[in-house]
Amino acid sequence: MGRLDGRVALVTGSSSGIGAATARRFAEEGARVAGFDQNPAPDGGPELFREGDVRDEAQVAAVVRAAIEELGGLDVVVNSAGVGGGGPVHQLSAEAWDRVIDINLKGTFLVCKHALAHMVEQRSGSIVNIASIEGLEGVDGGSAYNASKGGVVLLTRNLAIDYGRRGIRANCICPGLIDTPLTAGITGSEAMRDFKQRFIDAHHLGRLGRPEEIAAAALFLASDDASFVTGHALAVDGGVTAGHAFGARKMMGLE
Repeated sequence: MGRLDGRVALVTGSSSGIGAATARRFAEEGARVAGFDQNPAPDGGPELFREGDVRDEAQVAAVVRAAIEELGGLDVVVNSAGVGGGGPVHQLSAEAWDRVIDINLKGTFLVCKHALAHMVEQRSGSIVNIASIEGLEGVDGGSAYNASKGGVVLLTRNLAIDYGRRGIRANCICPGLIDTPLTAGITGSEAMRDFKQRFIDAHHLGRLGRPEEIAAAALFLASDDASFVTGHALAVDGGVTAGHAFGARKMMGLE
């Protein structure tokens, strides 16, 4: 028996990385899964899939409606669609800022908006938004990305406050550095090699995370195992936000 048997889930950003891993895990746990992404569905992808842009409200409304009509309802939403971006604010174009904010934050808002209309009526539902540890604390050069993910964290908490009495839970996951195509695109260049290694070193488990590890956290938050959890920002980050290491581990023989 799966932990999501009989439920319908919509996963955005479902063609790669965290979204693809989450869609697979949810299907394995018994959910009927709808996927939404700008890129084509991967082989063996979600049962229902629509190509589209989370910034386009009409497309968002259409995929929510398709999940309800073709899969029989909507019980879980995972907002995983996102992009990176930032840089020094005084050099950042308004267009670059808008792209990151619109996809990461406005896109999350639009999906929640249309999913909630159904969830309010049925008086149940679980929303899991993928934020970032950069939504909990700043990172140099993060600017637009930090702002967008900080907005996702607070939007999630607001949803938990507003909709809890309707039986709807809202939580977010704040991943550390995860081994995804998005991460590779940002940190894969020679110029970013030192930055990437220092970021990995800040993870006290000493490695990148895997998309499947974020999917497992999403499963927990979506399932009845988290029935009394709402408004929470769950850091799944290999220990980055636990604090800083300054060399004492080596002195203590722990490296």
